[in-house]
Amino acid sequence: MSHSSVGSPRRLSRTRGRPSWQLAAHVASFALAIYAFSRIFAGGHVENYLAWFVGAALLHDLVLLPVYSALDRAFGSSLARAGSRQRFVNHVRVPALISGLLMLVYFPLILGLSSRTYTNATGHHPSDYLRNWLLITAAVFMLSGGIWVLRRIRGR
Repeated sequence: MSHSSVGSPRRLSRTRGRPSWQLAAHVASFALAIYAFSRIFAGGHVENYLAWFVGAALLHDLVLLPVYSALDRAFGSSLARAGSRQRFVNHVRVPALISGLLMLVYFPLILGLSSRTYTNATGHHPSDYLRNWLLITAAVFMLSGGIWVLRRIRGR
């Protein structure tokens, strides 16, 4: 084996079983994470970051993961009993994930819990966040449903 073929992208792709662009994507995401951590440590608020990070991890692992896993299992088993295809589940999962993430990030504004704080900090009133979240949620579910219908029509 020649020395030049040992580190070639083609050989790396064959040995790992994955395309070589995935390695580049992993290296880029690690570089971004290192940069983010360096900015956090340079800012001097490491304790705040660690408290939020640990709190978010615990909230996710102990509360959110069991809840959305149970909902997903219940939804999937009800579709299996009804004889529906598994592909339909993903057309519900993706918009639910987008809606849930938006709710998780913006829940104080959506639920009106921080309107005074937000108004004092920005000068804007957060009155439209609930309406906008509902509209975005409806739009992503309708878009996903439309894609599902088009796939069903094309599949016939």
